[in-house]
Formats: sequence, structure tokens, C-alpha cells
Amino acid sequence: MTQPLALTVAGFDPSGGAGILADIKTFHSLDVYGTAIITALTAQNVNRVAGVEPVPLEFIEKQLDLVIEGYPIRYLKTGMLYSPEIVKLVARKVDEYQLQMVVDPVLVAGSGGVLATEGLVQAIKEHLLPQAVLVTPNLQEAQELSGISIQEEEDAIAAALKIGKISPVVVTGGHLQGRDIFYHDKLQIIEGELIESSHTHGSGCTYSAAVTAYLSRGLVLEEALQSAAVLVKKAILRGRLGTLNQFYRKNLQHKP
Repeated sequence: MTQPLALTVAGFDPSGGAGILADIKTFHSLDVYGTAIITALTAQNVNRVAGVEPVPLEFIEKQLDLVIEGYPIRYLKTGMLYSPEIVKLVARKVDEYQLQMVVDPVLVAGSGGVLATEGLVQAIKEHLLPQAVLVTPNLQEAQELSGISIQEEEDAIAAALKIGKISPVVVTGGHLQGRDIFYHDKLQIIEGELIESSHTHGSGCTYSAAVTAYLSRGLVLEEALQSAAVLVKKAILRGRLGTLNQFYRKNLQHKP
């Protein structure tokens, strides 16, 4: 297969706005062939989460082994992993198959529903981040990973510096005037603008999936971050009249 490939390991959002479905739509919009491993089923929409059912570990492992057996996967992203046990399994498989991993440390849905069990943050820090090429926390996730309360941009910078001791990190700036804070050997502020919109369900999934897709297409990390930020901005703007997925229905393509 000559088309770039990417893999998402995440939860299933039946509303289509986040999780596996958002990731696959993002891969497709960037001409990347998407494969997917489901870690958990959720009952949710853009307003609330009503339930989570994790997939058995043995079946997650079987999904991973069979997909990687069938396709020359190099890049993957993680989303909702839900439990420390799933985190450890994914980390083991990333090491076994020598994969390049982007970590979206999903803890809470945009609607406020909890998508994690106790001990998940510590498991991500111990088992995933040391292997990651990038971790993409929003402000709340950056607080959890760093232990630093983020009230302003200086706090987010401190959190990025602390997380960056383990993994390259971009703290996405939904409430930092739209700026993203990237740390990998040196600190960089990726300029943007704050978009006032209620249609942001799945924006974190879309961003991390876009970064993964751009990496699979050969962009270097900083270029992938900048291109992903443009993609998400356009998606949110197109979603003013509906949901984020209107972006996909209008077939807006953003290519490097």
C-alpha cells in the first residue's frame, strides 16, 4: 500500500464527534488510510456521557496484533484508554512493534463525563509518555499530568516544562488566547487565535489525529503541529452552524 497509514487506539463515541470516528474522519480528510483499535464503548452525545464499557484486554490485544500483522503501521495515536491495564498493554505493544506514538491523554469528555478509572494518569506518565513522540494535553489534562494548577499562560508553560522532561509536549491553548505551548528541547509558542464556539466536541481528538496523519505523510513534528492547528481551526469555524462534523461533510481538505 502506497497511501500513508495511521492507527488510532481509542474509545467509540456513537455520536460521531469524538473518539475513533473523529480520528478516522480526520485521517481520511488528509488522504491517510486509517485503522482503528477500540478500547471502550461509550453511550454519549455532545452533551453528556451515560455509560462506558471497556473492551476486554485480550480482545484489545487481538485487535492490535491482527491489524499490525495485516498493515505496515508505523504511526499511531492513543485516545481514551480508560484504565491503567489498557495503558500498560498499549505501551507493551508500542515497544514490541517499535511504533511512533502520539498520546492524547483523554480523561474527561468535553461534556464533563469521566472517561478514566483511578490510576490512569499515573499509568500514562509511567508507561506511555516515555515512549511517545508527542503528548497533546489540553489545559485540564496538563494540570493532571504535571500537578500544576493552570490559571494563566505562565502556569501552562511551567506544566509543559515539567511534562517535557518525560516526553515532547504541546499544551493546546483553548483558553490561552488560542496559543499552543510546545516544548521539545526548547520552548516554542505556536501562535493562534481563540475561537468562541460551542462546537468543539472532539476537537482534541481531531487535533491529535491530524498530527499523527501529518507525521505519517512525512512532515516533521513542528510542521505537523502547525498544520494540525490550522485544520482544527477551520473545522471549528465550519461547525458554527452545527457540529464539528459539518467540516467533514463539506469535504474541506487541508493538505501540506
